[in-house]
Amino acid sequence: MKNIATALVLAASAIAAPAMAQDVSAPSGPRAEAVVGYDRISVEPVSGVTLHKDGVAYGLAVGYDIPTAGSVAFGVDAEVTGASTKVVFDDGTDRLEVKAGRDLYVGARVTAAVNPRLNLYAKVGYTNARISAEYNGEGLGGENGDGVRFGVGGQLAIMQRSYLSLEYRYSNYEGGFSRNQVLAGVGVRF
Repeated sequence: MKNIATALVLAASAIAAPAMAQDVSAPSGPRAEAVVGYDRISVEPVSGVTLHKDGVAYGLAVGYDIPTAGSVAFGVDAEVTGASTKVVFDDGTDRLEVKAGRDLYVGARVTAAVNPRLNLYAKVGYTNARISAEYNGEGLGGENGDGVRFGVGGQLAIMQRSYLSLEYRYSNYEGGFSRNQVLAGVGVRF
């Protein structure tokens, strides 16, 4: 966990250094975007057995950026996503199906304007995923799993206030559940 946090701080520093060499304004104010992309969940239903499954994640995000002196801004993010992803463990006798449901996220991020059209960022925050399960066709109900998310990404301006985004993120939840995602988005700054 410390290594990931250290890597994010170093990434943010590397992002900010070239941006500070130019006279580029930091992003500021509220933003909203729709996201969709690749979702890979990993579940450890039995000790020593890890199952992976791919699917699609989709959702909505909002945020607010506060510029500092120069081309760096600090911000907050909030997001709600869903997913089509599920893992099936079937040994011929028993069948366990684990489905990824909604995911709530809130966190902080640092953004650097690299040039007038490109912003790069790193983020970290709290995430809460809903996970439901079925065992041999019977619903076992669902549970919420708390976790931490780390991410890096970029935003490319396409018009005066709109942008395209691309982000990689890793979320680690309690109970042997984690996910890797690569999401693309389209957003607007207000």
